[in-house]
Amino acid sequence: MGAALATLIVVIFFGAGQLVLGRVIASNPQMALTAALMIYLVKVGILLALLILLSGATFFDPKAFGLTIVACTIAWTCMELWVYSSSKILYVQPGMGPGVAPSRGPDQPASGGSQ
Repeated sequence: MGAALATLIVVIFFGAGQLVLGRVIASNPQMALTAALMIYLVKVGILLALLILLSGATFFDPKAFGLTIVACTIAWTCMELWVYSSSKILYVQPGMGPGVAPSRGPDQPASGGSQ
């Protein structure tokens, strides 16, 4: 029972964190680190509250609970690293840079001469 509860907690925590962080990054990428740290603090606080609430519970094995949380967290983190390292995320806009001429707009003349 403790291992099942721990697995459920890890999946809910990490899944909800990914969803919230994905929405923040989509709407305001500059807030990504701030949001990630806030999500982490909230998860640690909720986990602390759960551990305090379940400290006297007799319906599950606390050792299995703790070991499963650690194992599931390591497994989730490894999978995230694998997904992010194997995905191709552009961090530079193609066609932009110091050696690339800016593209012409539709209202600019093709020759670029004086008027």
